[in-house]
Amino acid sequence: MLTALGQDSVPQQEISDRTAVEYPSLGEIPMLRSFLIGLVAGQRGITPLAVIATATRRGELLPSLPFQKLMLSPVVAAGTAAFAAAEMAGDKMKTAPDRTVPVGLAVRSTTAAYAGAALAPRDRRVLGAAVAVGAALASSYVGLTVRKWGMQRYGQTVTGFMEDAIVFGSGLVISNPSIAANHD
Repeated sequence: MLTALGQDSVPQQEISDRTAVEYPSLGEIPMLRSFLIGLVAGQRGITPLAVIATATRRGELLPSLPFQKLMLSPVVAAGTAAFAAAEMAGDKMKTAPDRTVPVGLAVRSTTAAYAGAALAPRDRRVLGAAVAVGAALASSYVGLTVRKWGMQRYGQTVTGFMEDAIVFGSGLVISNPSIAANHD
Protein backbone atom coordinates (compact mmCIF):
# COMPACT_ATOMS: atom_id res chain seq x y z
CA MET A 1 0.00 0.00 0.00
CA LEU A 2 1.35 3.43 -0.95
CA THR A 3 0.90 6.47 1.22
CA ALA A 4 0.35 9.98 -0.04
CA LEU A 5 4.13 10.48 0.00
CA GLY A 6 4.68 7.46 -2.20
CA GLN A 7 6.34 5.34 0.50
CA ASP A 8 5.30 1.84 1.32
CA SER A 9 3.13 1.51 4.36
CA VAL A 10 3.64 -1.67 6.36
CA PRO A 11 1.00 -2.71 8.89
CA GLN A 12 2.27 -2.53 12.51
CA GLN A 13 1.70 -6.26 13.09
CA GLU A 14 3.99 -7.16 10.17
CA ILE A 15 6.76 -4.89 11.50
CA SER A 16 6.69 -6.46 14.96
CA ASP A 17 6.81 -9.99 13.49
CA ARG A 18 10.08 -9.34 11.65
CA THR A 19 13.32 -10.56 13.14
CA ALA A 20 16.15 -8.16 13.73
CA VAL A 21 19.07 -8.15 11.33
CA GLU A 22 22.19 -9.37 13.09
CA TYR A 23 25.40 -7.61 12.18
CA PRO A 24 28.85 -9.03 12.94
CA SER A 25 30.50 -7.68 16.05
CA LEU A 26 33.78 -5.77 15.93
CA GLY A 27 35.68 -8.91 16.84
CA GLU A 28 34.20 -11.04 14.06
CA ILE A 29 35.75 -9.14 11.17
CA PRO A 30 39.49 -9.89 11.00
CA MET A 31 41.72 -6.88 11.66
CA LEU A 32 38.77 -4.45 11.87
CA ARG A 33 39.56 -3.40 15.43
CA SER A 34 43.25 -2.94 14.53
CA PHE A 35 42.29 -0.82 11.53
CA LEU A 36 39.87 1.30 13.56
CA ILE A 37 42.33 1.92 16.40
CA GLY A 38 44.77 3.04 13.72
CA LEU A 39 42.24 5.65 12.63
CA VAL A 40 42.04 6.81 16.25
CA ALA A 41 45.84 6.99 16.51
CA GLY A 42 45.97 9.11 13.38
CA GLN A 43 44.01 11.81 15.19
CA ARG A 44 45.36 11.53 18.74
CA GLY A 45 48.64 9.74 19.36
CA ILE A 46 48.25 8.85 23.03
CA THR A 47 44.56 7.91 23.09
CA PRO A 48 45.21 4.34 21.84
CA LEU A 49 47.38 3.63 24.90
CA ALA A 50 44.77 5.06 27.24
CA VAL A 51 41.94 2.98 25.79
CA ILE A 52 44.09 -0.19 25.69
CA ALA A 53 44.94 0.42 29.37
CA THR A 54 41.24 0.79 30.11
CA ALA A 55 40.42 -2.42 28.23
CA THR A 56 43.19 -4.28 30.05
CA ARG A 57 42.03 -3.07 33.46
CA ARG A 58 38.42 -3.97 32.63
CA GLY A 59 39.45 -7.48 31.58
CA GLU A 60 38.43 -6.99 27.95
CA LEU A 61 42.01 -7.67 26.81
CA LEU A 62 44.40 -10.18 28.29
CA PRO A 63 47.73 -8.59 29.24
CA SER A 64 49.79 -10.62 26.79
CA LEU A 65 51.94 -7.97 25.10
CA PRO A 66 55.20 -6.63 26.54
CA PHE A 67 54.49 -4.03 29.22
CA GLN A 68 50.73 -4.65 29.04
CA LYS A 69 50.67 -6.11 32.56
CA LEU A 70 51.79 -2.68 33.76
CA MET A 71 48.46 -1.36 32.50
CA LEU A 72 46.72 -3.39 35.21
CA SER A 73 48.13 -0.88 37.70
CA PRO A 74 45.70 1.94 38.46
CA VAL A 75 48.63 4.38 38.52
CA VAL A 76 49.82 3.40 35.04
CA ALA A 77 46.27 3.37 33.65
CA ALA A 78 45.61 6.80 35.14
CA GLY A 79 48.92 8.01 33.73
CA THR A 80 47.97 6.99 30.20
CA ALA A 81 44.64 8.77 30.61
CA ALA A 82 46.39 11.88 31.93
CA PHE A 83 48.81 11.93 28.99
CA ALA A 84 45.91 11.50 26.54
CA ALA A 85 44.04 14.37 28.22
CA ALA A 86 47.18 16.54 28.10
CA GLU A 87 47.54 15.84 24.38
CA MET A 88 43.90 16.81 23.84
CA ALA A 89 44.36 20.02 25.82
CA GLY A 90 47.58 20.87 23.96
CA ASP A 91 45.80 20.41 20.64
CA LYS A 92 43.69 23.49 21.39
CA MET A 93 46.73 25.75 21.69
CA LYS A 94 47.52 28.06 18.78
CA THR A 95 51.14 26.87 18.89
CA ALA A 96 50.24 23.17 18.56
CA PRO A 97 52.13 21.58 15.67
CA ASP A 98 50.33 19.73 12.90
CA ARG A 99 49.82 16.02 13.54
CA THR A 100 51.86 15.28 10.43
CA VAL A 101 55.19 16.59 11.73
CA PRO A 102 57.77 13.76 11.88
CA VAL A 103 57.69 13.32 15.67
CA GLY A 104 53.87 13.31 15.61
CA LEU A 105 53.80 10.60 12.94
CA ALA A 106 56.39 8.58 14.89
CA VAL A 107 54.28 8.68 18.06
CA ARG A 108 51.11 7.81 16.13
CA SER A 109 52.86 4.92 14.40
CA THR A 110 54.24 3.53 17.66
CA THR A 111 51.00 3.70 19.62
CA ALA A 112 49.00 2.43 16.65
CA ALA A 113 51.32 -0.56 16.30
CA TYR A 114 51.03 -1.43 19.99
CA ALA A 115 47.26 -1.00 20.13
CA GLY A 116 46.72 -2.72 16.78
CA ALA A 117 48.70 -5.73 17.98
CA ALA A 118 46.79 -5.80 21.27
CA LEU A 119 43.45 -5.89 19.44
CA ALA A 120 44.48 -8.47 16.82
CA PRO A 121 44.12 -12.23 17.21
CA ARG A 122 47.18 -13.69 18.96
CA ASP A 123 48.52 -15.36 15.82
CA ARG A 124 48.12 -12.19 13.72
CA ARG A 125 49.61 -9.53 15.97
CA VAL A 126 52.27 -8.39 13.49
CA LEU A 127 49.60 -7.96 10.81
CA GLY A 128 47.38 -6.11 13.30
CA ALA A 129 50.23 -3.73 14.08
CA ALA A 130 50.94 -3.13 10.38
CA VAL A 131 47.27 -2.52 9.58
CA ALA A 132 46.97 -0.04 12.46
CA VAL A 133 50.12 1.86 11.45
CA GLY A 134 48.94 2.15 7.84
CA ALA A 135 45.55 3.42 8.98
CA ALA A 136 47.16 5.87 11.42
CA LEU A 137 49.49 7.38 8.85
CA ALA A 138 46.79 7.76 6.20
CA SER A 139 44.22 9.12 8.64
CA SER A 140 46.71 11.63 10.05
CA TYR A 141 46.78 13.42 6.70
CA VAL A 142 43.06 13.05 6.01
CA GLY A 143 42.19 14.14 9.55
CA LEU A 144 44.44 17.19 9.31
CA THR A 145 42.77 18.25 6.05
CA VAL A 146 39.29 17.84 7.54
CA ARG A 147 40.28 19.62 10.74
CA LYS A 148 41.73 22.59 8.84
CA TRP A 149 38.53 22.85 6.83
CA GLY A 150 36.47 22.74 10.03
CA MET A 151 38.70 25.31 11.71
CA GLN A 152 37.97 27.81 8.93
CA ARG A 153 34.25 27.50 9.68
CA TYR A 154 34.10 26.84 13.42
CA GLY A 155 37.50 27.67 14.91
CA GLN A 156 40.23 25.62 16.51
CA THR A 157 38.68 25.02 19.92
CA VAL A 158 35.23 23.85 18.78
CA THR A 159 36.60 21.53 16.13
CA GLY A 160 39.18 20.22 18.60
CA PHE A 161 36.54 19.35 21.19
CA MET A 162 34.38 17.68 18.55
CA GLU A 163 37.35 15.68 17.31
CA ASP A 164 38.30 14.71 20.88
CA ALA A 165 34.81 13.43 21.62
CA ILE A 166 34.69 11.35 18.44
CA VAL A 167 38.22 9.99 18.89
CA PHE A 168 37.93 9.16 22.59
CA GLY A 169 34.45 7.66 22.30
CA SER A 170 35.42 5.61 19.27
CA GLY A 171 38.61 4.41 20.90
CA LEU A 172 36.76 3.26 24.01
CA VAL A 173 34.20 1.29 22.01
CA ILE A 174 36.81 -0.22 19.68
CA SER A 175 38.95 -1.50 22.54
CA ASN A 176 36.09 -2.20 24.98
CA PRO A 177 33.25 -3.61 22.86
CA SER A 178 31.14 -4.55 25.88
CA ILE A 179 30.61 -0.82 26.49
CA ALA A 180 28.46 -0.68 23.37
CA ALA A 181 27.02 -4.19 23.65
CA ASN A 182 23.29 -4.50 24.00
CA HIS A 183 22.62 -5.51 27.60
CA ASP A 184 19.03 -6.79 27.65
